[in-house]
Amino acid sequence: MANHLDLEEQEQLDQLKHFWKQYGNVITWTLIAVLGVVAAWNGFNFWQRNQSVHAAAMYDEVEKVVRGGDPLKAERAFSDMKERFPSAVYTQQAGLLVAKMAHEAGKADSSRAILVWLVENASDKGYSSVARLRLSALLIQVKSFDDALKLLNSGISGEFLALADDRRGDIYILQGKKVEAKTEYQKAFKGFDEQTEYRRLVGVKLSALGVDPVLLDRPKSVTEGAK
Repeated sequence: MANHLDLEEQEQLDQLKHFWKQYGNVITWTLIAVLGVVAAWNGFNFWQRNQSVHAAAMYDEVEKVVRGGDPLKAERAFSDMKERFPSAVYTQQAGLLVAKMAHEAGKADSSRAILVWLVENASDKGYSSVARLRLSALLIQVKSFDDALKLLNSGISGEFLALADDRRGDIYILQGKKVEAKTEYQKAFKGFDEQTEYRRLVGVKLSALGVDPVLLDRPKSVTEGAK
């Protein structure tokens, strides 16, 4: 009986050796690859958390400098942050903060350069959209209307679309294109929530162009019947 078991064990052992000889390398390298991916993923998550902590600390410093009222120092702090943590959300927040400060300090070129960087590099579409809207306002001030329109025609996230429509309407008014302006204002009016104060402002703009904003809130069948 013992000999029979020994023979069975030997046969199983031989089969295992044959299997490992045939597939051992494949299994080993597959396992190494899987473990490597897991290790890389864990390492990436750790690196991201570490980056986020350091970026948050730098954002606090930028915020302090901005509160201190020194635009040059704020720009240097943001430049350092941008170099070290270009993809961090905190860097994008800091960029908007410093761009606003530069603008208020009369440094339009610096403000524009920061906003351009955000438009081109911000990983968060919301921050990129805000940068596009603010940059378009600066371009309008220097009468670069076509560049401003181009900026607003793409890359705007859903929650900012109505603001972009309204801004396009403003540009068309400045260009003397009332028909196009009316279309954009109507889109903006419909895009804003009814309780939004800004919607009332858009309504005033429409009224100035001969459009009754009240009619835009009515169902289509009602407005057609009124005609």
